[in-house]
Amino acid sequence: MDTIQRGAALVSYLIIGVFSLLLARLFYLQVLNFQELGSISSTNSIRRIWVQAPRGRMIDRNGIIVVDNQPLYSVKVIPEEFQRSKTASLAKLMNMPVSELAEKIRKGDRFNRFSATTVTKNLNPVLIARLSENLWQLPGVLIEADNKRKYADSLFGSHLFGYLRLIPKEQLEKLSEEGYSQDDKIGFSGLEKNYEERLKGQKGARFEMVNPLGKLVGKYDDGKNDIQAIRGDDLYLCIDAGLQQLAEELMRNTGKSGAVVALDPSTGGILALVSAPDYDLDTFNGSTDPDGWRSIITNPQKPLFNRTVQAVYPPGSIYKMVLAMAALEEGKVDPDAKFLDRGSFAYGKRKFRNHGGHALGSIDMKKAIIQSSNVYFFNLMFKTGFENWTDYGRMFGFGEESGIDLPGERSGILPSVEYFDRRYGRNKWTKGYLISLAIGQGELGTTPVQLAAYTAAIANNGTWYQPHLVKGYRDTATGRYIPIPHKKRSLPLSQKNLDYIREAMRGVVLQGTGTQANLPDIAVSGKTGTAQNPHGRDHAWFIAFAPSDNPKIAITVLVENSGFGGSISAPIARELIRYYVKDDKKQEPSSIRMAPKQRGPASRQPDSLSAATKTLPAENITPPTPDIPEEEVHSEPGLEETNSEE
Repeated sequence: MDTIQRGAALVSYLIIGVFSLLLARLFYLQVLNFQELGSISSTNSIRRIWVQAPRGRMIDRNGIIVVDNQPLYSVKVIPEEFQRSKTASLAKLMNMPVSELAEKIRKGDRFNRFSATTVTKNLNPVLIARLSENLWQLPGVLIEADNKRKYADSLFGSHLFGYLRLIPKEQLEKLSEEGYSQDDKIGFSGLEKNYEERLKGQKGARFEMVNPLGKLVGKYDDGKNDIQAIRGDDLYLCIDAGLQQLAEELMRNTGKSGAVVALDPSTGGILALVSAPDYDLDTFNGSTDPDGWRSIITNPQKPLFNRTVQAVYPPGSIYKMVLAMAALEEGKVDPDAKFLDRGSFAYGKRKFRNHGGHALGSIDMKKAIIQSSNVYFFNLMFKTGFENWTDYGRMFGFGEESGIDLPGERSGILPSVEYFDRRYGRNKWTKGYLISLAIGQGELGTTPVQLAAYTAAIANNGTWYQPHLVKGYRDTATGRYIPIPHKKRSLPLSQKNLDYIREAMRGVVLQGTGTQANLPDIAVSGKTGTAQNPHGRDHAWFIAFAPSDNPKIAITVLVENSGFGGSISAPIARELIRYYVKDDKKQEPSSIRMAPKQRGPASRQPDSLSAATKTLPAENITPPTPDIPEEEVHSEPGLEETNSEE
């Protein structure tokens, strides 16, 4: 019994001794060595803050910066460090509903609780000052300088530049593997989307020390481990900012939907690209403007729809040159042979007429193009053959995507025997279907960009160039300018027949249906077209190139629901040609400035462009680097295409 008592006493002494040692150590740590341990604790608490990279700029062919960056101040919260009891206080400081702030913090917590998540943007100076005064009692709250886009004054470029938006939830998981976070914006349309990899740059990071309460102590290791953000690559565009501005104004002044595409026929580089109606890109810049967004998505004319590449229309009579070229090349017609146009063409029990029902009398092919005789081309279709019509349409790039560097391009529709067999069944369609195709109607569907490339191929004597907006980029990491190769192909067409078609197009402007495109001191060649529209008035087309003997510009203009192309589309092409071809009309780079646009319809006239703008500060202009070619089309292996591959 005594042995048991002695053992129990020994165990008790041991327990008391151990606890005494623990209490002594605790007293030493918490009282005697508090300051030293507090210092050690704070140095061991390091947080990483991602630094957004400025996106690459966009620079026009004359060295004008048309898309740049500007600071955007945001409030960010690190969920792991933020005390939820402070939610109401922070919401009050930002004039934000508590529920909205709490939800944003919850979303950030679910994605990455250790990463800063944006809760509000576009801080004004007053709000920045108010928040800065209170940051000391809001651990985990940061005021960060990010970037938003800055656009050239008076240039909308809605469908050209495109806009940025936060990553949709369904894409975030995949993109997070590529380094994106829920706070990042990505290109969602236009060049911003197509060149996202080039424009986005590389994020940086800074490392900060915080104390156990989450309050900032200072930089970690004097910032020696910080990672510098790398700006995205600059894009060098083929666009002429002055021509783009004028094209936007001319289309906006019609009050109609439509499209304009102008390109350099010697390269395929796009000089101007407009889809109407357009919209203000600042609606999506920084924080999305709810009212602006609502007006865009409720607009029945669908401003977000890029008509230059996504809309498919019958081309009407501007497609007649395809049939004419097929007939000439295949030897199906003597172009000088006279044909009696009585005003109508009978097929079965039906009669098909010229526009307006007019009889044009004795005409040859050239006059048929100049006066836009439907009857002549109805007959020519049956002489030439459906297969030849399809083959030459494909040669000019119809029925397939052009490869333009914009997202969402459609290929259009180029009917063929196989197409009708699939659609209607073998032997279940008749040659009556060909009558509409002969004059560019029926099931033939084209995009404005396809028609611009087709016009350029006629203008430059038979070379099809891939339409493109970007000619190259400057690699930020190396400083080197990298040209982007683009496809081209020589069309197997005789010079004699090309000259014949070009002469006919010149006649259209001099004495035919396109006289409203005529200029006294610039030779313009063109063709009018009217696209049938089952839902309202016909659409008005006009294609043109100038000067006729040495083309510098090829243009396609479409104005929806406007009737005859010569009356509304041709004058638009005329003003664009006048501006671009005449040296004294060319706008100097210094007359486009980076500043907020004025909302609402344009009020300036075409000739008052320079007077309406102010000078861009010299430090903001980046002139083309001497080693950058004006424009270059590469015929490297695999890029040169022949007609047999089409």
